[in-house]
Parts: sequence; C-alpha cells; structure tokens
Amino acid sequence: MSEQRDLRIRSKVISEGVNRVPNRAMLRAVGFQDEDFRKTMIGVVSAWSEVTPCNIHLDELAREAKKGARLNGGAPLIFNTITVSDGISMGHEGMLFSLPSREAIADSIEIVTGAERFDGLVAIGGCDKNTPACLMAIGRLNLPAIYVYGGTIQPGKLDGKEIDIVSAFEAVGQHQAGNLDDQTLHRIECHACPGAGACGGMYTANTMAAAAEAMGMSLPGSSSTAAISPHKAVECAEAGKQVIRLLERNIRPRDIMTKEAFENAITLVMALGGSTNAFLHLMAIAHSVQVDLSLDDFERIRRRVPHLADLKPSGKYAMQDLSDAGGVPGVMKLLLEKGLLHGDCLTITGQTLAENLASAPPLKENQTVIRPFDNPIKPEGPLVVLKGNLAPEGAVAKMSGLKKLRFSGPARVFDSEEEATRAIMQDEIRPGDVLVIRYAGPKGGPGMPEMLSVTAMIVGKGLGSEVALLTDGRFSGGSHGFVVGHIAPEAQVGGPIALLQDGDLITIDSETQEIHFDVTAEELEARAKSWVKPPLKFTSGALAKYARLVSSASRGAVTDLDLSE
Repeated sequence: MSEQRDLRIRSKVISEGVNRVPNRAMLRAVGFQDEDFRKTMIGVVSAWSEVTPCNIHLDELAREAKKGARLNGGAPLIFNTITVSDGISMGHEGMLFSLPSREAIADSIEIVTGAERFDGLVAIGGCDKNTPACLMAIGRLNLPAIYVYGGTIQPGKLDGKEIDIVSAFEAVGQHQAGNLDDQTLHRIECHACPGAGACGGMYTANTMAAAAEAMGMSLPGSSSTAAISPHKAVECAEAGKQVIRLLERNIRPRDIMTKEAFENAITLVMALGGSTNAFLHLMAIAHSVQVDLSLDDFERIRRRVPHLADLKPSGKYAMQDLSDAGGVPGVMKLLLEKGLLHGDCLTITGQTLAENLASAPPLKENQTVIRPFDNPIKPEGPLVVLKGNLAPEGAVAKMSGLKKLRFSGPARVFDSEEEATRAIMQDEIRPGDVLVIRYAGPKGGPGMPEMLSVTAMIVGKGLGSEVALLTDGRFSGGSHGFVVGHIAPEAQVGGPIALLQDGDLITIDSETQEIHFDVTAEELEARAKSWVKPPLKFTSGALAKYARLVSSASRGAVTDLDLSE
C-alpha cells in the first residue's frame, strides 16, 4: 500500500460507475442499503475467540463499536482476527507460536483492510499479542483508527485471598517441592481465573494496554477498566463514534504515534513496573510508523522515572485495584504534573494528552497502589537494559521486587526449556547457580518462547532470590525473580550465549548495567571457531517462515525489515 496515497472514501469507490455494480451487489448481501453507499466504511476488527478468557467477550464489544459507528454516520462491518492464549500455551511447544501470532494478527488486519478498502478502523483486543499487533497494523495502514482494550480480569478469590494465573503456575512449583497437597493445588486451579478478561496483574496485556493509552491511541481510561465493567460497552460505542470524528478531521495514527508519544508510553511502563515484553512490542509498533526507537531510549527514560506502582507480579495489587484507585489516567495526571510526560501529544480524542488529563480526576486520597514520588518503590524504572560480552546488542532485566542488584555464579547451561525444567524438577539447580536457557530466541526457538513456567517453578521451590535465569528467549509479564531475557545476538546466529559452557562464571550487575562471563578473548575466539550453527528447528509451515524472516530481539523481533538493511 503506497505511503503517499490519499484517504479514500469508500462511498466514492463503490458508488461511482456501472463497473461498481458487482461490489455493491455483494455488500447488499450482507445488509447494505442505498444510503450506506454514501457513508464511510469502518472496519471493526475483533480478536474474539473462545480459546482464552482474555477475548471471550470481545464479540459483544465489537457489536457495540459497530453500533456506535453506524449511529454516527458510518457504514461499519465486523471482521475477525486470530488470537492465542499465552497462559494456555505456556510451558510446552505451543509457546513457540505466541510471538509469531503478533505478526499473523497484524498481517491479517492489514490484509483485510487493504482488500476491503475500509476508511477507518476500530480494533478490539485482549490477550498479550493483540494490542501490539493491532497497533502495528494500524501504524502500517495509517488510516484513522482507535484501539479498544477488552479489559482486565477480576482477581480470583480463595480462602479470603486474591489469586490469579501466576498463583497457579507458582503453585505447581510448590507442589513439586512437596509444600502443597493435591487438593489445594486443584482448588487454586479452580479459582484463579473467575471469568472474562486478560491476566490481572501488571503483566503483558495490561502493560501494553496502558502503553496504548499513554500513546493516545485508546480512549482515556481504556486500559484500566475491567472486562466485565458496563463501561466497556459504552467505551466501544464511543470508539465507533470517535473514529468518524477522526475521519472528518483527517487525524491519522502517524499524527499521534510520534517519538514523543512512545516516550510517554515508556514513561508510564516504567512507573507501573510493566512487562519486559514492552521493549519488543513498542519497538515493533515504532517500526510500523517509521519512528526510530531503540533500547537506548528505554534506558534514557528509565533513569528519570521512578517505579511507583505496587502491582503484581512483584507487588501486592492487581489492575482492578489500580482502577479503583484512579486508574491509568490518575497515574498519567501525576506523571504530567511532575513534568515526565509530553502533554502536547495529539490523541485519538482530537485533543492533546494534557487536555484529556485536565478533566481526569486525580488518584484517590489514601490509596496505596501508587506510591508518592518521595517514597517510590525504586527511584528509577525497574526495566533495565544490560550490555556486555554476553549480550553485545543488549538484554533486558526486570528488577522490581528484588533486593539483590548484583548476581554472580556458575553457569548451568541448557539448550532447551524442557531440559532446564527437568533439572529444576529433579532438584539439580542449587542456590547461587545461573540457569541459562539458550536457542530460545526469535530464530532459535523459534518464536522466542516465554519462561513463566520455569520462573514460577523456581519461585515455588523457594529459589526465587537464590538463582538467576538468563535466556535469549523472553519472560512473561507474570515472571519475577532475578531473570534476564532478550539476550542478543541470540544463540542461533552465533551470539556469545551460544559459546557459554557449564561452570563459566557469569556476573549480572543492574547498577553498572553489565552482563558478562569470565572468559579470555583467546578462549572465546577458540570457542567461536569450533561452534557449529544448528539447523533451524522447522523447515516448513508458519514457524519456518517466521524463523527465516524475524529480526533480532534488539530490533523488536519484526518480520518486515527492509531486506536491504
């Protein structure tokens, strides 16, 4: 699709000339009347699916968005895209498909919108990959568009305590350590996920929804409103209305998703203590709108933004608690008052971020979810970029909830998550070890699988602060402990992590931001010469295509880089 093409009003395309009769005939079959051919065509894309509670309610929300567009002069049509459940695919080969699903979702939205020639979009998503994928497609298309987040799940309740999906993963580790009986494990399973909505802590879905709101691509309050809240339906109807207003004013995504908007998103993610997946996804979205965003930008912003939110997985509260305390708008209002946000950024309301926040109520008095600036959880953001001879292109660590800022120990190297899992289950990992899982990167995994089940087992066995875990794969937003992911270059392309050997002394220092292993240059050169590149694990199908095309994690793990680069 040409970047220079003018906005095409669908009514002109399909109503002029007798050669448009077949187009109109097919649209009449799906309910169009004469007057609809004089209206703008709005695509309402829904990631509805029964495969995950994150998305099970999105069909109803899509119908509300369609109604809002129709009542305000649009001719809307709903279409669907896929989703996978990260929680259900965790811990087995299904996780290989998670990150590739981001590309499939983005591609499918771009394909349908390009083929049907929609004038604008309302995109509705839930699970982890939905938000970045929708924004990537919106950025590529650059048609007036709004993103609606399906909302967070309510916390589960068990014996008067709140639990969630991460509680279930950690319970498995406790069970394997002999600290939890079968009956209690089953009760946790039955109560962890009470209904519709995305995982309830500051995990990846809520992180990216908050980032979308900070960028100005969703309506104020969208990211912290619960899935089952009646306001979600109101929000969707308003999104249908507002996309028509964007068309009238010709406000495009690239007018909104500027470099400053991405800086706002990073600022909010750091303050909330969000998922490390934000690095991958924000860089991928930035690529779609041709904004230069790098790991250095994250680090520059981290140094000036305190970690304020006491949210799971390392903290106490869930997204529902943040909503009750004043929500994401309340947090952004505070950050704006402190001079940490670009208030002049345009948003999908047609107003600036500062204008939106002027009418937002502040955080409630006496709330304890968001710390005051004079008593932050950490004085700087918790998502740290590390570099060194083990990760020349960079790696990412989440340091929230950790008292230990430096870790040094012998490497225990595994070439797959399955091998590492067996070692943990058989109590072969000892305090002080640095557990390394490699050949799990974008190409080597393929698909850069998340390690939530591994980190949860480590925590469940009581080793959360005693063992470090490094990988060229990634971590769920629900992971916590001394974990470092996104190590680049990855093992599959011969990165230094491929040259590690059992017993090598590894040091991770979040204060100096170094990650290195103690080996001489001569030894490293000798290992590199003897290293043999393994074949890709798949030779056909979606994962084979993905592995051939995907970029380094340090560039967002995208599949559409300019081949001349």
